[in-house]
Formats: sequence, C-alpha cells, structure tokens
Amino acid sequence: MENQASAAVPHAREAQIFPRLDWETIGRLLPYGTVEAPPAGEILFRQGDRAVDFFVVLEGAVDLLNESVFGSPTVFRSYDVGQFTGELHLFNDRALLVTGRTAEGTRVLRLTRSAFKRMISTEADIGEIVMRAFILRRVELIADGQGGVTMVGSARAPDVHRLRSFLNRNAHPYRLLDLDSDPAAIEALSGFEVAEAELPMLILPGGGTMRNPDTATLASALGLDNTGQPSAVHDVAVIGAGPAGLAAAVYAASEGLDTIVIESEAPGGQAGTSSRIENYLGFPTGISGQALAGRAQVQAQKFGARLVVSLPVIRLDCATLPYAVTLKGGAAISARAVVIATGARYRRLSLPHYDRLEGRGIYYAATPMEAQLCRDKEVIVVGGGNSAGQAAVFLSRTCRHVHVLVRSEGLTATMSDYLVHRINDSPTITLHTFTEIIAVEGESFLSDVTWTNRQDGTCERRAIAGLFVMIGADPNTDWLEGCVPLDSKGFVLAGTAVDGAASASPYATALPGVFAVGDVRSGSVKRVASSVGEGSVVISAVHQYLAATHAD
Repeated sequence: MENQASAAVPHAREAQIFPRLDWETIGRLLPYGTVEAPPAGEILFRQGDRAVDFFVVLEGAVDLLNESVFGSPTVFRSYDVGQFTGELHLFNDRALLVTGRTAEGTRVLRLTRSAFKRMISTEADIGEIVMRAFILRRVELIADGQGGVTMVGSARAPDVHRLRSFLNRNAHPYRLLDLDSDPAAIEALSGFEVAEAELPMLILPGGGTMRNPDTATLASALGLDNTGQPSAVHDVAVIGAGPAGLAAAVYAASEGLDTIVIESEAPGGQAGTSSRIENYLGFPTGISGQALAGRAQVQAQKFGARLVVSLPVIRLDCATLPYAVTLKGGAAISARAVVIATGARYRRLSLPHYDRLEGRGIYYAATPMEAQLCRDKEVIVVGGGNSAGQAAVFLSRTCRHVHVLVRSEGLTATMSDYLVHRINDSPTITLHTFTEIIAVEGESFLSDVTWTNRQDGTCERRAIAGLFVMIGADPNTDWLEGCVPLDSKGFVLAGTAVDGAASASPYATALPGVFAVGDVRSGSVKRVASSVGEGSVVISAVHQYLAATHAD
C-alpha cells in the first residue's frame, strides 16, 4: 500500500518524516524485537493509550486512523514495508495521538519500549533517523491538527486563549472550532448540552470530553503530569524547565543520573514565549523560544529524563535526606540532589480593570496566536528588554502599528543593538520614552489604553487591541521559604554570595546538594545562553556531591 502523503510536503522532507529502512538496517534491529504476523484489522495501538511499542513494517501495511466523536475513524496515512511507527510519545507516558491498524498480509517487527530505548542509545545512526522522523511527525501533526485535542469555543475567549497557549507551548496538536467564525463549531455542539460557562468544550484523543478544564486537569488527561513511582528516589530533581533547567536535565540524564524535571506550565520558561532568538550561538537565522525548548525537551527525554508538566512545586522539605519536593495536589518527589531553575515571571501592572482584562487583550507573550487576534490593529508592548524588542518586531509584521512604551530614556542600555536598530528603522513601530500606562478600558475585551509622558505630563488615549506586558521579573521562589537564603528581591543566593566565602561551586546554595541556576540565581546574567551554560556546568557539582555523600 502506498503512503497517502500530502502533495504539499516536498519529497526530501517526506523522506525524512517517513523514512524507509533498508533490509540491512532492519537486520540490525531484529535482535531487539520479535517478528509477528497479526491478522488484518488488528489494533496495534489506540488513540489515548499511554504505553505502546515500536513497530517496523516487514510486509503489508499499518494504517493510521484519527478517531473522533464526530464521525467514523478515518485513515489519514499508511506505513508500508521498511517504514516504522511512532513519534515522541515513545519517550514519555503521554496519551497516544493516533490509532494503528494492520492491513491484510502484514508482518511487523515489534520492539517493546525498553528494547526501543536500548536500541536508540546503542545504534546511534539508526537513532538519528528515528529521532528526526519523530520530531518532524509531531510538527506535521500540529500543522494538520491530526490526532490531538478538538476544542470548541470562541477564539477570543480568555479560557480558550489559556488552553490554546498551554497546548501550543507543550507541542500538543489541537484543532480549534471557532464559534465566532466556523459553522462546524455550532454543529459540533449540537449533540451536547453545554452552558456558556462550560466552554470551551474539549474532545480528547480517544473520544473523552472535558468542559472548560483547568490546565492541571487537562495535563493529567493527556499524561503530561506523570510523576512515576511514588516510592522512587531520584538522583536529581530539576525544578523548572526553562533553558537552565532543560540544560541541566540533558547533561544529568546523558551522564547516567536518574533525572526528573518538574515544570509548572510548559517547557521553555520566559524564553519559550520568544517569537525569535537571533543571537543564540549556532542559529544564524534565529530560532523561536518554543522550538529551542522543544528540541531540548526531546533531547532530555531521549537520555531518560522524566518530565512532569503542570504540577507546580509548593514546598521543599529540606529537613531530611533525601529531599522531598511537594507538588500541587499533594504528590511528593524524592531526590538526593535538587537543582533550582524556576526562573522569574513578568511583573503585572497595577491598574483598575487590569485583572479582568488579562487574557482578553492583555498578554505576557507574543506568539502567532496573539498576533492573529491582533491582526491589522494597534498594539502596545511595555518593556525595554530583549523579550519586549523581539515581541515588537514580531508583532509589527501583522499589526497595523506597534507602540513600545518604556519609562527610561531609551532602549540602548537594556536591549541588544540589533533589536534597537530594527525598532528605530521600522515604520510600523513607535518608541515612547519616559512613558507609562495609567488606564486600561474595555467591556468583554481590551478596547482603549491611556498613557502619560512623565516628563511633560501629556496624556494620550488610543484604541488598542493588545497590550503585551514585559516589565521586570519577580523570582519564582515562594516554595523555598525557610530552606535556602534569598537576597532582598527574593532571588536565590549561591556561591560566594551565600556568606562571602568561596564554595565548591558558584551554583551551590547554603543547603548541601541544592543548587541554583539561571534567572532565579541572584546575580545571574539574564540571557538564554548563560542560563544554558549554568545548567550544563552545575551537573559536575551534582556529581561531586552525590559521590561524596555516597562515600560517606
């Protein structure tokens, strides 16, 4: 059976997404698995399953089906001889996105998950082919909206924005049926009795439905929050999956440490919301924060790190060893060492009506989703750092005009030179210095913003569709109270900053075996590259600590 490939996918890319292994390569895989001849129509794996095996087609074909409550299962692709099944779910316990069914006369080579992971680490050249295919398959599923969550609701509703943002940042495919513009959305709801407060309605892989869930509940349904065995004691728990945390996870797991990463929202941290990072080493044309975080996440999981998403840490029990990290909901993670990489969060403006308009025109990230909501309209970016500059340049491509507001005299002291030049040269971006917002207005959504110039006292009120707030940062360290010293702003003291004396590591806190890296560390350089460097270097100190405590 021939592949039902999209004609829009170039041949070279098609060959990377759905490569065909030669018989010599298949022969190298045979010792890792067993050959089976299932009958026609047998389900090898089903949408919504949490643990599946890896299959190589030897004869016949395996059809991929997208199952939905809105109709009969449909075949959208077939794997034939020499091709293999699977995508990124094989590295975690998340819900499977598609169903696989055998065709007539099919024989397959089955590798269990443990055998598959052993093969990936042993057969490096085959592993490279498989990893590239898995990443590109997830990209294709996201682009086509296949196999993921179906969401029914208004694109402008704050809960829709919240859940779309969560799915986007966790690279989970979804399809939005917009009640404001898509007739299929109203038809989709016709079989359900759904109150307005219950929107959006979500149809999950496997057919289950949810009504306006919180992100933690959705994460649990998709298998993003799997903490593993409660009794397990990990070598290292990395708290936070921004650039520093992901780098620590990659190096820890690749060097043989039992590693678990706990992230409250989605991989990438603040950097994960950047539309394009152009000064990160090795990416001359730039890379989006989400793409960089996605690659790092897959890399960490490839080496065996477990990633737990949407379960914020609420407390570190530092009185006993191993350390216990308590998560929202009561689950606890035990680890011999802890790497604090929880980063910082953007500050909010203190204005009347501000809380009510968050997610309704007031945002903290400029992604394609927000850009689409603000297309051909005027928007404001508040802030003078690189994140604000990247947001302004990105939004200027689709918005009618972008106003950049800063309280200082300019951007040169806080923003990279290449961004400053782009902002100054853009006819659709205006910089307002010594300026701050004094009012936001709107009923269902943000409609007007008033700002004032602090030098001359003038005020201006404009119709604004989007307000992007990227001002300063507060550390995410509330959960550390009473365990490690913090500076006056709440950032973690580490290295010589703890008591003025040199420590074994610049990232060591006063608590043995607990380290701090990235933006959460007092005195750190707030850059993606420096955070990645700290996350990678700290693992040598973790090794030294674990070796010393094991010897004792």
